Amino acid sequence: MPAIKPPLGFLTGEPGPGELGPARLCAAALVTVAAFCAIYAPQPLLAVIAAEFGVSRDVCGLLITVTLLPFGFAPVAYGFLLESFSAARLMRVCLLLLAATELAVFLNRSFALFLVLRLVQGLLIPAVTTGLMTFISEASASSRVQRNLAAYIAASIFGGFFGRLLAGFASSVLGWRWAFLILGLALAGAAVLAGSLGAAARPRLVRPGLKDLADILKKPVFLRVYVVIFGFFFVFASALNFIPFRLSETVPGAGEMRIALVYSGYLMGIVVSLASARLAGLLGGEKRALVLGGAVFLVAVACLWARGFAPVFGAVFALCLGFFLVHSVAPGLLNSLSTEKHGLVNGLYISFYYLGGTLGTFLPGLIYQALGWGAFVACLVLVAAGALGLSLGLPRPAARPGPPCLGPPSA
Repeated sequence: MPAIKPPLGFLTGEPGPGELGPARLCAAALVTVAAFCAIYAPQPLLAVIAAEFGVSRDVCGLLITVTLLPFGFAPVAYGFLLESFSAARLMRVCLLLLAATELAVFLNRSFALFLVLRLVQGLLIPAVTTGLMTFISEASASSRVQRNLAAYIAASIFGGFFGRLLAGFASSVLGWRWAFLILGLALAGAAVLAGSLGAAARPRLVRPGLKDLADILKKPVFLRVYVVIFGFFFVFASALNFIPFRLSETVPGAGEMRIALVYSGYLMGIVVSLASARLAGLLGGEKRALVLGGAVFLVAVACLWARGFAPVFGAVFALCLGFFLVHSVAPGLLNSLSTEKHGLVNGLYISFYYLGGTLGTFLPGLIYQALGWGAFVACLVLVAAGALGLSLGLPRPAARPGPPCLGPPSA
């Protein structure tokens, strides 16, 4: 009888020559979780932080905006740095600096300084995520690159959820500042783990020129995919950023821990990302899977009009299901449409992705502040409907092999 392979095969078995073994892969996964915890930990605490510092909802939302802002360009800059420094060394230094910024947040009494510290974190975290993807790609045997990257993506999604949950729990028990102190200690531990990863081969990077970028953007099909992912992440980031304020206003006794539990739907991302390839095959291709995910996403956004904890909780589950299906299949669709310059094609995808998230965490907040929740949700519905409409016009490319897409980390 043939041996049955376990579903998490990338965590079992003996590594082959040059293979990234289970111990180092687990260490890389833990570093990934810590890094993504740092990005989103403040989100369920935004209402409490706004009250603490006496700032408005839209201004407080900048704590996420300024952290996402550098993600569009910093990965490219750090990619060049990795030509001279090992991924493990770069990650270790940046994780220690991140730990120091979390300690500074714990001690800080100024909202302006809080924003500066979050911007610094936004500059440091891409160094960790770029280093992790580079390390996994270069240290894995060619037959296991995709599976090991799947482990990275799953860890990034879990980190986004766990950071919110940890912050909500710590804040409800000890106070919101303690959440950042605990996170700082976790990041210091991650720096130790990063030092144990060892070295991987230096990546061979190609420096892009403006003409190369312009040539890609001139192709309507590529630009359409970029605008689609921009729109969907704009809406997704905005909804998750301002839901804490909505719950604080409409749900009596909605503390930080209860608000953090709303983000449980985020765990759908792990299931969807691991099943997306099979689902796309069952549906007849990435385009159909993307359209299905976009349709579910649009309905979920409309459901955010509802009042009460349970309806919002369910809407967030559907929102995450739809978004992560789109996010999981869009890079594959993009690469199947591309015959060359895959690195630049994927790099532009990352830039549009994070530009959408950055603007989404701020601009709709102005509408929410001025016109209320109904107008805010209406704005998100319009953007999501526009993105879904654009996705309907995407072609269905013939399947052909291509290089793996190192798509953006999860939201």
